[in-house]
Amino acid sequence: MLGSLPLLALVVIAYNIIVFLTGATMETALVPISLVSGTIWTLTVGDTLLVLGLLLLFLELVNSTRTGAPTIINHALSLLVMLVALVQFIVLPQFGTSIFFLLVLLCILDVIAGFTVTITSARRDFSVSDN
Repeated sequence: MLGSLPLLALVVIAYNIIVFLTGATMETALVPISLVSGTIWTLTVGDTLLVLGLLLLFLELVNSTRTGAPTIINHALSLLVMLVALVQFIVLPQFGTSIFFLLVLLCILDVIAGFTVTITSARRDFSVSDN
């Protein structure tokens, strides 16, 4: 069943934990990094969540090339995660940020790309030759 868990749910859950259980905001600095140019780049909580979301989106796209019942369950749960995140973005003031909007966008891309890749893969698996 864990193979069916949408990975982007982890990022949405992490955002919820940060917003509701800690005093941190998305602008909370985590690590200052000194660049070769001499500029100090400060990695924030929001930056970290976006990077994690992009990495998990990549893994979701790789997983969507499979066919079978667990993949269909994963797509359905991804759709549910996207709907929950979208409602949170629209309704709850703590989630009306650019960071969360981009996370919702990642969830939407996961749903669209997941269904598209799975349908394309399944079409190849079940194609019938002309001969």
